[in-house]
Amino acid sequence: MQHILILGAGRSSLFLIEYLMKCADELGWQVRIGDARPEEAARMLKEQWAESIFHLDASNTEARRREIEKCDLVVSMLPAHMHPGVAQDCLELKKHLVTPSYVSKELRQMEDKVKEAGLIFMNELGLDPGIDHMSALQLLRRLTSKGEEVSCFESFTGGLVAPESDDNPWHYKFTWNPRNVVLAGQGGAVKFKHNGRYKYIPYQKLFRRTEIIEIPEYGRFEGYANRDSLNYRKLYGLEHVPTIYRGTLRRVGFCRAWDIFVQLGLTDDSYIMEDSADMTHRQFVNSFLAYNPHDSVELKLMHYMKLDQDSDLIEKLHWLDIFSDEPVGLGEDASPARILQHILEKKWSLKPEDKDMIVMWHKVCTRSKGEGHEREFHSSMVVIGESEPRTAMAKTVGLPVAIAVRLIMEGTYAKPGVHIPVDPDLYEPILAELKTMGIRFEEREVQPQES
Repeated sequence: MQHILILGAGRSSLFLIEYLMKCADELGWQVRIGDARPEEAARMLKEQWAESIFHLDASNTEARRREIEKCDLVVSMLPAHMHPGVAQDCLELKKHLVTPSYVSKELRQMEDKVKEAGLIFMNELGLDPGIDHMSALQLLRRLTSKGEEVSCFESFTGGLVAPESDDNPWHYKFTWNPRNVVLAGQGGAVKFKHNGRYKYIPYQKLFRRTEIIEIPEYGRFEGYANRDSLNYRKLYGLEHVPTIYRGTLRRVGFCRAWDIFVQLGLTDDSYIMEDSADMTHRQFVNSFLAYNPHDSVELKLMHYMKLDQDSDLIEKLHWLDIFSDEPVGLGEDASPARILQHILEKKWSLKPEDKDMIVMWHKVCTRSKGEGHEREFHSSMVVIGESEPRTAMAKTVGLPVAIAVRLIMEGTYAKPGVHIPVDPDLYEPILAELKTMGIRFEEREVQPQES
Protein backbone atom coordinates (compact mmCIF):
# COMPACT_ATOMS: atom_id res chain seq x y z
CA MET A 1 0.00 0.00 0.00
CA GLN A 2 1.26 3.46 -0.93
CA HIS A 3 1.22 6.13 1.78
CA ILE A 4 0.79 9.90 1.42
CA LEU A 5 1.42 12.35 4.26
CA ILE A 6 -0.19 15.81 4.09
CA LEU A 7 1.45 18.36 6.38
CA GLY A 8 -0.97 21.18 7.17
CA ALA A 9 -4.74 21.29 6.73
CA GLY A 10 -5.39 25.01 6.54
CA ARG A 11 -7.69 27.00 4.29
CA SER A 12 -5.93 25.98 1.06
CA SER A 13 -6.04 22.24 1.74
CA LEU A 14 -9.74 21.31 1.54
CA PHE A 15 -10.00 20.42 -2.16
CA LEU A 16 -6.55 18.79 -2.08
CA ILE A 17 -7.59 16.52 0.79
CA GLU A 18 -10.94 15.65 -0.79
CA TYR A 19 -9.29 14.74 -4.09
CA LEU A 20 -6.61 12.55 -2.51
CA MET A 21 -9.09 10.86 -0.18
CA LYS A 22 -11.19 9.85 -3.19
CA CYS A 23 -8.03 8.56 -4.90
CA ALA A 24 -7.20 6.60 -1.75
CA ASP A 25 -10.64 4.96 -1.80
CA GLU A 26 -10.30 4.03 -5.47
CA LEU A 27 -6.61 3.06 -5.60
CA GLY A 28 -6.01 1.62 -2.15
CA TRP A 29 -3.70 4.37 -0.92
CA GLN A 30 -3.43 5.51 2.66
CA VAL A 31 -3.61 9.27 3.26
CA ARG A 32 -2.80 10.78 6.64
CA ILE A 33 -3.11 14.46 7.53
CA GLY A 34 -0.95 16.02 10.24
CA ASP A 35 -2.02 19.41 11.57
CA ALA A 36 -1.44 21.47 14.70
CA ARG A 37 -5.23 21.96 15.05
CA PRO A 38 -6.76 18.65 13.97
CA GLU A 39 -10.21 19.48 15.38
CA GLU A 40 -10.56 22.46 13.03
CA ALA A 41 -9.41 20.40 10.07
CA ALA A 42 -11.85 17.62 10.91
CA ARG A 43 -14.77 20.06 10.83
CA MET A 44 -14.02 20.81 7.16
CA LEU A 45 -14.08 17.20 6.02
CA LYS A 46 -16.59 14.43 5.62
CA GLU A 47 -17.03 12.31 8.73
CA GLN A 48 -15.50 9.17 7.22
CA TRP A 49 -12.23 11.01 6.55
CA ALA A 50 -11.87 12.64 9.97
CA GLU A 51 -10.08 9.61 11.42
CA SER A 52 -7.18 10.24 9.01
CA ILE A 53 -6.36 13.54 10.75
CA PHE A 54 -3.92 13.54 13.66
CA HIS A 55 -2.13 16.12 15.76
CA LEU A 56 1.33 17.04 14.52
CA ASP A 57 3.45 20.04 15.39
CA ALA A 58 5.50 20.22 12.19
CA SER A 59 8.07 22.46 13.88
CA ASN A 60 8.97 19.46 16.08
CA THR A 61 11.71 17.91 13.95
CA GLU A 62 11.65 14.49 15.60
CA ALA A 63 7.87 14.12 15.39
CA ARG A 64 7.86 15.31 11.80
CA ARG A 65 10.59 12.88 10.73
CA ARG A 66 8.80 9.95 12.37
CA GLU A 67 5.74 10.63 10.24
CA ILE A 68 7.69 11.28 7.04
CA GLU A 69 9.55 7.99 7.50
CA LYS A 70 6.22 6.08 7.25
CA CYS A 71 5.13 7.50 3.85
CA ASP A 72 6.11 7.44 0.18
CA LEU A 73 5.27 11.05 -0.65
CA VAL A 74 4.89 14.23 1.41
CA VAL A 75 2.55 17.07 0.47
CA SER A 76 3.61 20.15 2.42
CA MET A 77 0.93 22.82 2.81
CA LEU A 78 2.91 24.40 5.62
CA PRO A 79 4.17 28.02 5.55
CA ALA A 80 6.93 28.40 2.96
CA HIS A 81 9.66 29.03 5.54
CA MET A 82 9.19 25.46 6.83
CA HIS A 83 9.71 23.76 3.47
CA PRO A 84 13.53 23.61 3.53
CA GLY A 85 13.43 21.56 6.75
CA VAL A 86 10.75 19.25 5.36
CA ALA A 87 12.72 18.92 2.11
CA GLN A 88 15.88 17.95 4.00
CA ASP A 89 13.93 15.25 5.84
CA CYS A 90 12.49 13.96 2.56
CA LEU A 91 15.94 13.84 0.97
CA GLU A 92 17.49 11.95 3.86
CA LEU A 93 14.52 9.57 4.18
CA LYS A 94 14.12 9.12 0.38
CA LYS A 95 10.58 10.49 0.01
CA HIS A 96 9.00 12.50 -2.81
CA LEU A 97 7.84 16.04 -1.97
CA VAL A 98 5.13 18.27 -3.46
CA THR A 99 4.45 21.89 -2.40
CA PRO A 100 2.51 24.88 -3.81
CA SER A 101 5.24 27.34 -2.80
CA TYR A 102 8.06 29.07 -4.64
CA VAL A 103 11.29 27.11 -4.90
CA SER A 104 13.69 28.39 -2.25
CA LYS A 105 17.44 28.64 -2.71
CA GLU A 106 17.79 25.85 -0.11
CA LEU A 107 15.76 23.48 -2.31
CA ARG A 108 17.72 24.49 -5.42
CA GLN A 109 20.93 23.56 -3.62
CA MET A 110 19.54 20.04 -3.15
CA GLU A 111 19.00 19.53 -6.90
CA ASP A 112 21.92 17.14 -7.55
CA LYS A 113 21.28 15.02 -4.46
CA VAL A 114 17.55 14.83 -5.23
CA LYS A 115 18.32 13.56 -8.74
CA GLU A 116 20.88 11.06 -7.45
CA ALA A 117 18.27 9.69 -5.05
CA GLY A 118 15.72 9.36 -7.86
CA LEU A 119 13.30 11.68 -6.04
CA ILE A 120 10.82 14.27 -7.28
CA PHE A 121 10.56 17.57 -5.41
CA MET A 122 7.73 19.39 -7.24
CA ASN A 123 7.00 23.00 -6.29
CA GLU A 124 5.00 26.04 -7.44
CA LEU A 125 1.91 23.95 -8.12
CA GLY A 126 -0.84 26.14 -6.71
CA LEU A 127 -2.53 29.13 -8.27
CA ASP A 128 0.14 31.79 -8.46
CA PRO A 129 2.70 30.30 -8.67
CA GLY A 130 1.30 27.27 -10.47
CA ILE A 131 -1.64 27.62 -12.83
CA ASP A 132 -0.06 30.84 -14.11
CA HIS A 133 3.04 28.93 -15.27
CA MET A 134 1.12 26.06 -16.78
CA SER A 135 -1.51 28.05 -18.66
CA ALA A 136 0.98 30.63 -19.95
CA LEU A 137 3.36 27.95 -21.22
CA GLN A 138 0.54 26.03 -22.88
CA LEU A 139 -0.56 29.17 -24.74
CA LEU A 140 2.99 30.19 -25.67
CA ARG A 141 3.85 26.69 -26.85
CA ARG A 142 0.75 26.49 -29.02
CA LEU A 143 1.44 29.86 -30.68
CA THR A 144 5.14 29.29 -31.30
CA SER A 145 4.45 25.82 -32.74
CA LYS A 146 2.41 27.61 -35.43
CA GLY A 147 5.37 29.78 -36.39
CA GLU A 148 4.45 32.85 -34.34
CA GLU A 149 7.26 34.90 -32.76
CA VAL A 150 6.38 36.31 -29.34
CA SER A 151 6.93 40.08 -28.95
CA CYS A 152 5.02 40.73 -25.72
CA PHE A 153 3.95 38.69 -22.71
CA GLU A 154 1.85 39.98 -19.82
CA SER A 155 0.22 37.99 -17.01
CA PHE A 156 -1.97 39.11 -14.10
CA THR A 157 -3.70 37.25 -11.26
CA GLY A 158 -6.03 38.46 -8.53
CA GLY A 159 -7.90 37.01 -5.57
CA LEU A 160 -11.06 39.11 -5.27
CA VAL A 161 -14.60 39.06 -3.97
CA ALA A 162 -17.20 37.64 -6.38
CA PRO A 163 -19.68 40.14 -7.92
CA GLU A 164 -22.61 38.67 -5.96
CA SER A 165 -20.75 39.27 -2.65
CA ASP A 166 -19.30 42.67 -3.57
CA ASP A 167 -20.94 45.02 -1.07
CA ASN A 168 -18.35 47.73 -0.38
CA PRO A 169 -16.82 50.70 -2.24
CA TRP A 170 -13.37 49.07 -2.36
CA HIS A 171 -14.84 46.07 -4.28
CA TYR A 172 -12.46 43.93 -2.26
CA LYS A 173 -12.30 41.47 0.64
CA PHE A 174 -9.48 39.31 1.96
CA THR A 175 -9.54 35.97 0.18
CA TRP A 176 -6.06 34.89 1.23
CA ASN A 177 -3.33 35.88 3.69
CA PRO A 178 -4.11 39.49 4.75
CA ARG A 179 -0.51 40.14 5.70
CA ASN A 180 0.63 39.50 2.12
CA VAL A 181 -1.91 42.05 0.88
CA VAL A 182 -0.73 44.74 3.30
CA LEU A 183 2.96 44.14 2.47
CA ALA A 184 2.47 43.73 -1.31
CA GLY A 185 5.21 45.31 -3.39
CA GLN A 186 7.74 45.61 -0.58
CA GLY A 187 11.02 43.81 -0.05
CA GLY A 188 12.62 44.00 -3.48
CA ALA A 189 12.92 45.87 -6.75
CA VAL A 190 9.80 45.99 -8.89
CA LYS A 191 11.14 45.50 -12.39
CA PHE A 192 9.93 44.49 -15.83
CA LYS A 193 10.75 44.98 -19.48
CA HIS A 194 8.84 47.19 -21.91
CA ASN A 195 9.65 47.58 -25.61
CA GLY A 196 13.17 46.34 -25.03
CA ARG A 197 13.90 48.66 -22.11
CA TYR A 198 14.23 47.62 -18.47
CA LYS A 199 11.80 49.46 -16.20
CA TYR A 200 11.78 49.92 -12.43
CA ILE A 201 9.03 51.16 -10.11
CA PRO A 202 9.86 52.33 -6.57
CA TYR A 203 7.43 51.12 -3.91
CA GLN A 204 6.06 54.61 -3.26
CA LYS A 205 4.92 54.84 -6.90
CA LEU A 206 3.79 51.25 -7.41
CA PHE A 207 0.06 51.76 -6.88
CA ARG A 208 -0.12 54.77 -9.21
CA ARG A 209 1.40 52.87 -12.15
CA THR A 210 -1.45 50.59 -13.14
CA GLU A 211 -2.82 49.01 -16.30
CA ILE A 212 -6.52 48.68 -17.15
CA ILE A 213 -7.64 45.19 -18.23
CA GLU A 214 -11.04 44.22 -19.61
CA ILE A 215 -12.30 40.67 -19.12
CA PRO A 216 -15.45 39.64 -21.01
CA GLU A 217 -18.54 39.31 -18.78
CA TYR A 218 -16.63 40.53 -15.70
CA GLY A 219 -15.74 44.09 -16.65
CA ARG A 220 -12.72 46.24 -15.94
CA PHE A 221 -9.83 45.54 -13.59
CA GLU A 222 -6.55 47.29 -12.86
CA GLY A 223 -3.18 45.61 -12.49
CA TYR A 224 -0.04 46.67 -10.67
CA ALA A 225 3.40 45.15 -11.22
CA ASN A 226 4.71 42.19 -9.25
CA ARG A 227 8.12 42.40 -7.63
CA ASP A 228 10.18 40.87 -10.46
CA SER A 229 8.59 40.11 -13.81
CA LEU A 230 11.87 38.84 -15.25
CA ASN A 231 12.42 35.72 -13.12
CA TYR A 232 10.85 33.31 -15.58
CA ARG A 233 12.26 34.57 -18.89
CA LYS A 234 14.48 31.55 -19.41
CA LEU A 235 11.94 28.97 -18.23
CA TYR A 236 9.25 30.49 -20.44
CA GLY A 237 11.63 30.79 -23.41
CA LEU A 238 11.21 34.58 -23.46
CA GLU A 239 14.83 35.74 -23.10
CA HIS A 240 14.66 37.96 -26.19
CA VAL A 241 11.05 39.15 -25.91
CA PRO A 242 10.91 42.99 -25.71
CA THR A 243 7.99 43.23 -23.24
CA ILE A 244 7.50 41.06 -20.13
CA TYR A 245 5.19 42.17 -17.35
CA ARG A 246 3.57 40.22 -14.50
CA GLY A 247 1.21 41.73 -11.99
CA THR A 248 -1.68 41.56 -9.54
CA LEU A 249 -5.33 42.37 -10.31
CA ARG A 250 -7.72 44.54 -8.34
CA ARG A 251 -10.97 46.27 -9.27
CA VAL A 252 -10.61 49.75 -10.76
CA GLY A 253 -10.10 52.39 -8.07
CA PHE A 254 -8.55 50.12 -5.44
CA CYS A 255 -4.93 51.01 -6.15
CA ARG A 256 -5.36 54.77 -5.96
CA ALA A 257 -7.08 54.43 -2.59
CA TRP A 258 -4.49 51.94 -1.31
CA ASP A 259 -1.78 54.40 -2.29
CA ILE A 260 -3.01 56.68 0.52
CA PHE A 261 -1.93 54.05 3.06
CA VAL A 262 1.44 53.72 1.33
CA GLN A 263 2.08 57.48 1.27
CA LEU A 264 1.09 57.88 4.93
CA GLY A 265 3.43 55.05 5.96
CA LEU A 266 0.71 52.76 7.30
CA THR A 267 2.08 49.71 5.44
CA ASP A 268 5.53 49.90 7.07
CA ASP A 269 6.40 46.71 8.97
CA SER A 270 9.94 47.69 10.02
CA TYR A 271 9.29 49.11 13.51
CA ILE A 272 6.93 48.93 16.49
CA MET A 273 4.73 51.92 17.34
CA GLU A 274 4.88 53.09 20.95
CA ASP A 275 1.60 52.88 22.93
CA SER A 276 -0.22 51.47 19.91
CA ALA A 277 -1.91 48.84 22.09
CA ASP A 278 -4.23 51.57 23.41
CA MET A 279 -4.79 53.48 20.16
CA THR A 280 -8.07 54.12 18.38
CA HIS A 281 -8.34 53.95 14.59
CA ARG A 282 -8.37 57.75 14.48
CA GLN A 283 -5.30 58.12 16.69
CA PHE A 284 -3.45 55.59 14.55
CA VAL A 285 -3.99 57.62 11.38
CA ASN A 286 -3.31 60.92 13.17
CA SER A 287 0.09 59.57 14.28
CA PHE A 288 1.30 59.97 10.68
CA LEU A 289 -0.06 63.48 10.08
CA ALA A 290 1.41 66.88 10.97
CA TYR A 291 0.38 68.49 14.24
CA ASN A 292 -2.36 71.08 13.91
CA PRO A 293 -4.62 71.83 16.89
CA HIS A 294 -7.34 73.38 14.72
CA ASP A 295 -7.81 70.94 11.81
CA SER A 296 -9.51 67.57 12.05
CA VAL A 297 -7.75 64.34 11.12
CA GLU A 298 -9.87 64.20 7.97
CA LEU A 299 -8.85 67.72 6.88
CA LYS A 300 -5.18 67.09 7.58
CA LEU A 301 -5.25 63.90 5.52
CA MET A 302 -7.09 65.59 2.63
CA HIS A 303 -4.55 68.42 2.65
CA TYR A 304 -1.58 66.04 2.82
CA MET A 305 -2.88 63.84 -0.01
CA LYS A 306 -4.36 66.76 -2.01
CA LEU A 307 -7.86 65.23 -1.98
CA ASP A 308 -11.16 66.99 -2.58
CA GLN A 309 -13.74 66.75 0.20
CA ASP A 310 -16.18 64.93 -2.10
CA SER A 311 -13.56 62.52 -3.44
CA ASP A 312 -14.64 58.88 -3.68
CA LEU A 313 -11.32 58.08 -1.94
CA ILE A 314 -12.63 59.75 1.23
CA GLU A 315 -15.77 57.61 0.95
CA LYS A 316 -13.60 54.49 0.85
CA LEU A 317 -11.69 55.57 3.96
CA HIS A 318 -14.86 56.40 5.88
CA TRP A 319 -16.32 53.00 4.98
CA LEU A 320 -13.33 51.33 6.62
CA ASP A 321 -14.00 53.33 9.84
CA ILE A 322 -10.44 54.53 9.61
CA PHE A 323 -11.40 57.84 11.27
CA SER A 324 -13.51 56.30 14.04
CA ASP A 325 -12.82 56.29 17.77
CA GLU A 326 -13.06 52.51 17.86
CA PRO A 327 -10.07 50.92 19.68
CA VAL A 328 -7.69 49.08 17.37
CA GLY A 329 -7.99 46.16 19.77
CA LEU A 330 -4.71 44.34 19.18
CA GLY A 331 -3.82 44.34 22.86
CA GLU A 332 -0.11 44.82 22.21
CA ASP A 333 2.18 47.32 20.54
CA ALA A 334 2.67 46.49 16.87
CA SER A 335 4.06 47.76 13.57
CA PRO A 336 1.98 50.13 11.41
CA ALA A 337 1.40 47.33 8.89
CA ARG A 338 0.15 44.95 11.58
CA ILE A 339 -2.22 47.59 12.98
CA LEU A 340 -3.54 48.44 9.52
CA GLN A 341 -4.08 44.75 8.80
CA HIS A 342 -6.07 44.35 12.02
CA ILE A 343 -8.29 47.34 11.19
CA LEU A 344 -8.89 46.08 7.65
CA GLU A 345 -9.75 42.56 8.80
CA LYS A 346 -12.73 44.00 10.67
CA LYS A 347 -14.30 45.13 7.39
CA TRP A 348 -12.72 43.01 4.66
CA SER A 349 -13.12 39.51 6.09
CA LEU A 350 -15.33 37.15 4.09
CA LYS A 351 -18.67 36.34 5.71
CA PRO A 352 -19.67 32.65 5.77
CA GLU A 353 -22.07 33.17 2.87
CA ASP A 354 -19.63 35.25 0.77
CA LYS A 355 -18.07 33.96 -2.42
CA ASP A 356 -14.58 34.78 -3.60
CA MET A 357 -13.32 35.03 -7.17
CA ILE A 358 -10.02 34.18 -8.81
CA VAL A 359 -9.15 36.03 -12.02
CA MET A 360 -6.15 35.27 -14.23
CA TRP A 361 -5.36 36.97 -17.51
CA HIS A 362 -2.58 36.51 -20.08
CA LYS A 363 -1.76 38.69 -23.04
CA VAL A 364 0.56 37.47 -25.78
CA CYS A 365 1.51 39.56 -28.81
CA THR A 366 3.10 37.83 -31.78
CA ARG A 367 4.46 38.41 -35.26
CA SER A 368 4.08 35.83 -37.99
CA LYS A 369 7.51 34.77 -39.22
CA GLY A 370 8.43 36.35 -42.52
CA GLU A 371 5.27 38.49 -42.67
CA GLY A 372 5.62 40.94 -39.80
CA HIS A 373 1.88 40.68 -39.17
CA GLU A 374 1.03 41.73 -35.58
CA ARG A 375 -1.45 39.62 -33.63
CA GLU A 376 -2.69 39.84 -30.02
CA PHE A 377 -4.17 37.02 -27.96
CA HIS A 378 -5.93 37.22 -24.59
CA SER A 379 -6.52 34.21 -22.34
CA SER A 380 -8.57 34.55 -19.16
CA MET A 381 -9.75 32.33 -16.32
CA VAL A 382 -12.42 33.22 -13.78
CA VAL A 383 -13.33 30.86 -10.93
CA ILE A 384 -16.10 31.66 -8.44
CA GLY A 385 -16.05 30.07 -4.99
CA GLU A 386 -18.98 28.31 -3.35
CA SER A 387 -18.70 29.71 0.20
CA GLU A 388 -16.35 29.48 3.15
CA PRO A 389 -14.34 27.23 3.31
CA ARG A 390 -15.05 26.03 -0.27
CA THR A 391 -13.41 29.05 -1.82
CA ALA A 392 -12.12 29.58 -5.33
CA MET A 393 -8.70 30.21 -3.78
CA ALA A 394 -8.70 26.82 -2.01
CA LYS A 395 -9.85 25.13 -5.21
CA THR A 396 -7.25 26.70 -7.51
CA VAL A 397 -4.41 26.16 -5.02
CA GLY A 398 -5.31 22.64 -3.88
CA LEU A 399 -6.42 20.85 -7.03
CA PRO A 400 -3.26 21.32 -9.16
CA VAL A 401 -1.21 20.04 -6.21
CA ALA A 402 -3.51 17.02 -5.82
CA ILE A 403 -3.43 16.11 -9.51
CA ALA A 404 0.39 16.31 -9.56
CA VAL A 405 0.52 14.00 -6.53
CA ARG A 406 -1.62 11.44 -8.35
CA LEU A 407 0.57 11.63 -11.49
CA ILE A 408 3.72 11.06 -9.40
CA MET A 409 2.20 8.27 -7.31
CA GLU A 410 0.95 6.45 -10.40
CA GLY A 411 4.33 6.82 -12.11
CA THR A 412 2.86 8.88 -14.97
CA TYR A 413 5.38 11.59 -14.15
CA ALA A 414 8.71 10.13 -13.06
CA LYS A 415 11.48 12.63 -13.86
CA PRO A 416 13.66 13.11 -10.76
CA GLY A 417 14.84 16.52 -9.65
CA VAL A 418 13.69 19.79 -8.09
CA HIS A 419 10.97 21.01 -10.42
CA ILE A 420 8.29 23.57 -11.10
CA PRO A 421 5.49 22.68 -13.59
CA VAL A 422 7.06 23.90 -16.82
CA ASP A 423 7.24 20.46 -18.47
CA PRO A 424 4.34 19.75 -20.89
CA ASP A 425 4.39 16.13 -19.73
CA LEU A 426 3.17 17.48 -16.40
CA TYR A 427 1.17 20.62 -17.15
CA GLU A 428 -0.84 19.25 -20.09
CA PRO A 429 -2.56 16.49 -18.05
CA ILE A 430 -3.02 18.82 -15.07
CA LEU A 431 -4.68 21.54 -17.18
CA ALA A 432 -6.82 18.97 -18.97
CA GLU A 433 -8.16 17.62 -15.68
CA LEU A 434 -8.64 21.08 -14.19
CA LYS A 435 -10.79 21.94 -17.22
CA THR A 436 -13.21 19.14 -16.29
CA MET A 437 -13.50 20.76 -12.83
CA GLY A 438 -14.48 24.20 -14.14
CA ILE A 439 -10.99 25.72 -14.04
CA ARG A 440 -10.64 26.64 -17.68
CA PHE A 441 -9.29 29.43 -19.87
CA GLU A 442 -11.17 31.36 -22.54
CA GLU A 443 -8.96 32.49 -25.39
CA ARG A 444 -9.63 35.12 -28.03
CA GLU A 445 -7.70 37.10 -30.62
CA VAL A 446 -8.17 40.86 -30.41
CA GLN A 447 -7.12 43.88 -32.44
CA PRO A 448 -3.54 44.75 -31.42
CA GLN A 449 -3.23 47.88 -29.29
CA GLU A 450 -0.42 50.38 -29.69
CA SER A 451 1.96 50.47 -26.73
